[in-house]
Amino acid sequence: MTSEQRAYPGSFDGLVEMVAFLRGPKGCPWDREQTRDSLKRQFLEETYEVVEAIDRSDPRALTEELGDVLLHLAFQVAIAAERREFTAEEVFRQLNEKLVRRHPHVFGTADASSAAQVEANWEELKRRERKGSRQSALDGVPRAMPALAYAQAVQVRAARVGFDWEHVDGLADKVAEEAAELKVARTDEEREAELGDLLFTLVNLCRWHKVDAEGALRKANARFHDRFTHMERAAADQGRTISEMPMAEKEALWQQAKEGVSSTSNG
Repeated sequence: MTSEQRAYPGSFDGLVEMVAFLRGPKGCPWDREQTRDSLKRQFLEETYEVVEAIDRSDPRALTEELGDVLLHLAFQVAIAAERREFTAEEVFRQLNEKLVRRHPHVFGTADASSAAQVEANWEELKRRERKGSRQSALDGVPRAMPALAYAQAVQVRAARVGFDWEHVDGLADKVAEEAAELKVARTDEEREAELGDLLFTLVNLCRWHKVDAEGALRKANARFHDRFTHMERAAADQGRTISEMPMAEKEALWQQAKEGVSSTSNG
């Protein structure tokens, strides 16, 4: 067995070794050409595929997608090692130290009797750690996050420092106010701004109801996909397409799809 064909350990260390070989002189031209920037888009895609596998409750797909994410982590470690910036051991050491530091109720003498208290302690520890290096309560929220997730994250941060609605009813009224402002918008720019304000307020309403806005929309997207494809199949059974149907028939098919998909999903 040649060095190229040798078995690599089934561990993160083994994966790092394999990626290092692939990026070496006897490895793969594509792997050698990759940079941190070139891998960013693919890394995000792989992360979304992990989320999709979780949403589908598909362990086999989740196993594969987690492997793809680990591959990207190994790539980043390999690139850092080539630049003599850090190693995998340093990544894990810093992570372990942070977990010990952020769990004083486990590894120290602090008390935390509930998950909510643990979360509050965690945020306080984060605040102390970044004191002096960050100026805003919003610092540290990645702007590359999906827009709904980013909106909810910054709203959570603002609420922690007291910038929040006193009651959810006021927020519900704000949704109606933003919708009214959209109706009187006159230009494309005004409509874009008002729609943005409306979406931001709806995300805030999700937060108040302890609903993950990104997850809620993802599930709504899945429902629409299932219902619409159900409509397409029903139309095809009639030898027709959705596009050639009058609106009344489309609406009837939509209602049938809602009932059919719901009954199927309920078993």
